[in-house]
Amino acid sequence: MSTKDLIKKIRKIEIKTRGLSNHIFSGGYHTAFKGKGMIFSEVKDYILGDDIRNIDWNVTARFNSPYVKTFEEERETTVILLIDISNSNIFGSKQQLKKDLITEISAVLAFSAIQNNDKIGVIFFSETIEKYIPPKKGKKHILRIIHELVSLKPNNKKTNIREAVNFFNSINKKRSICFIISDFIDENYIESISTANKKHDIICIKIQDYLEKKLPKIGLLSIIDPETGKISIINSNKTKANNKKKLKLELIKKEIDLIELMTNESYIKKLNNFFKKRSRKKWKKNI
Repeated sequence: MSTKDLIKKIRKIEIKTRGLSNHIFSGGYHTAFKGKGMIFSEVKDYILGDDIRNIDWNVTARFNSPYVKTFEEERETTVILLIDISNSNIFGSKQQLKKDLITEISAVLAFSAIQNNDKIGVIFFSETIEKYIPPKKGKKHILRIIHELVSLKPNNKKTNIREAVNFFNSINKKRSICFIISDFIDENYIESISTANKKHDIICIKIQDYLEKKLPKIGLLSIIDPETGKISIINSNKTKANNKKKLKLELIKKEIDLIELMTNESYIKKLNNFFKKRSRKKWKKNI
């Protein structure tokens, strides 16, 4: 891709995703994720009606008078995108490749985070960490992320979600919101995600193509695994497609959110519904 074509593609993605973020997702994103945590503010004199669970016993003992800790809603959140750029995403049977949908979703989330006054960072991964962009704010930062989404080529073909999640967990000491955007064609990563979810807010976004759910019944097919290069012959009349309901059940069991998106469907309604669902969940916790 020439520099001119690259700039044109980046600009096209910017215009579309910033527009969606401004007019469709901004309110839903803000309500779903703003103020997800409470941070310590100060110690003050206890007055009737204060929650006794917030009494600071050390300060109370020191001054021989009751004091309580006060907390305030976090004004700034760090959002990290874990983006799968392995070879299995260079696949699409209808409107677009999985890779293209991942790019668009990532850009929408990045713009939504910036409009919410959040910092946004990115971890690009395959079977290893391909690139890490530390969290920052600002339009220039977003454009850098979009540039990498469009132009970054992985050095490795396979997928290792566990390594990506462990890397995220090791570099983020403070609580963060983390979107894992992948086709999740991998194994042995659920426990790593579950461990990270105890400290952070993890949302999995599964990108899938139509043919990965339902193969056409046309007899014998020669297929190539894009990550290993292995060629297999299958009977599409008998073989079931890669329809991993197991992932959904495992994430539900671990209380981890999952959004499932298809390359041949609009993601707008599903993302909006997710934001609304998260907002209702947050409201119920606060009453």
